[in-house]
Amino acid sequence: MPDWVTGGLVPSRSQLPDVLPSDRLTASAMPVREIRGELRRIPTVRNTITVIGVWVSVAVTIGGAVWLDHPLGYVAAFFLMGRNFAAMAILGHEASHRLLFHGKRLNDWIGAWLSYYPMFTAYDIYRRSHAAHHRREFGDGEPDMNFYSGFPVGWASMRRKFGRDIFGVTGYRNLATMVQAFGSERGRPIATRIVVAQLALVAIFTAFGRPELYLLLYLAPWLTVWKVLNRLRAIAEHGGMHESDDRRETTHHVRQTLLPRFWVAPLNTGWHLAHHVDSGVPFRNLPKLHKELEAAGYVTPELVWPNYRSLWRAMANGRTS
Repeated sequence: MPDWVTGGLVPSRSQLPDVLPSDRLTASAMPVREIRGELRRIPTVRNTITVIGVWVSVAVTIGGAVWLDHPLGYVAAFFLMGRNFAAMAILGHEASHRLLFHGKRLNDWIGAWLSYYPMFTAYDIYRRSHAAHHRREFGDGEPDMNFYSGFPVGWASMRRKFGRDIFGVTGYRNLATMVQAFGSERGRPIATRIVVAQLALVAIFTAFGRPELYLLLYLAPWLTVWKVLNRLRAIAEHGGMHESDDRRETTHHVRQTLLPRFWVAPLNTGWHLAHHVDSGVPFRNLPKLHKELEAAGYVTPELVWPNYRSLWRAMANGRTS
């Protein structure tokens, strides 16, 4: 394992007051039993509407571009598909925590076939690796250390990282890994399911007489726009933090506003510190949990980044106050 450098953006001890346990939070900041049950309730009907809504958004984005039949419409759809992939990814993430639907089989089927397989992602593998991420952020089993380590990295490094995303290099490497999986007896069934999902999408585009749009408005934005948005969100969650029992030293919190919530951190994923405090809380209730953290004094105003721009700038320049 490489000698990862971590901790370059960890908040100072003065920003981490020792206020727990409290009457509503345990020593680890998780809600006490009396309020935990309400926060962990899964809203099945609302989640069903959300899953349908994400796929309606995909259809409207691409269908709207076809209906307008104007170059600017296709350009807008290209970028908006990146945001749709971001929402699909959060649905898959929610399913990996078994928080999308009560029934395990339905939850996993939706997470796989309507979220991750359409995004060239192996749902079962992701679910296992993501569990390791939550067991110990930055620990020996951390699957995403290459995303989070080394910050602040400098502007030249940031340009290289995002250049690989913008020009499809990162996405191409992901696809190459999937192709290589066909050579493995263990990986072949998973890769086959991903290909089946993609062929189903190709069939839908073909049925509407526009198979080329699968390449132009589905695969191409997945290779580029989505990879940029994914990196922006990932480094804003854990970039520059380090291994600790205190989640305030492993996970950032950024003040949530409408534009980044639409593009970068949809479906409440921007309340990521709350998610790591209690990963059993569904995404709809993360703002409520965060308010509990603030009310207890666990999260102070000094700890919160005012916006994503300031955090990303610190990733390249060093922390700014």
